[in-house]
Amino acid sequence: MRVLRDKVRAATARSKTERPVSAVVADLNPVLRGWAAYFRNGNSGRKFNVVDGYVHERLAIFASTKHRLAGRNWATRFTYGWITRLGVYRLTGNVRRATAHASR
Repeated sequence: MRVLRDKVRAATARSKTERPVSAVVADLNPVLRGWAAYFRNGNSGRKFNVVDGYVHERLAIFASTKHRLAGRNWATRFTYGWITRLGVYRLTGNVRRATAHASR
């Protein structure tokens, strides 16, 4: 989780506000897809929800900084509809439940 948060934090750093948000999303999506593919088996649904929330928060704060909007009220400005329109890959819903018995 720490490595993924570090990658998201690096992609949405304040020093990169000259880049368009769509370019940042294009950089993040392969990382999120890889993370989902690797950890999709088992019981990772709660962690996927946490990661989705963290990505939402970081992108909203990045967009607020980019457009010079003050305050931490990013949740009302940048809703989940905004995230969907950007095309951010969502980890939620990608979990495959493990079977009780191993296949032979």
